[in-house]
Amino acid sequence: MPMDEKEIASLIKARLPTAEVTITDLAGDGDHYAAHVVAPEFKGKSRLQQHKMVYEALEGRMGGVLHALALTTSAPKD
Repeated sequence: MPMDEKEIASLIKARLPTAEVTITDLAGDGDHYAAHVVAPEFKGKSRLQQHKMVYEALEGRMGGVLHALALTTSAPKD
């Protein structure tokens, strides 16, 4: 069973509660999403570290229930 946008956003916000999360279904199939995550927790972190934080929030669903996720991350602009 594919994941929906709300479930993906909920998992990310559970780990990064102050994040602004935007999820887009890229193919309309519930398997291919884009996520844009802006979180203060990313400040001072490399892009790789930011992405790892999001993947950890997904609790192992990446590559399984969640087939594809195009991810963009950033810290908020001051």
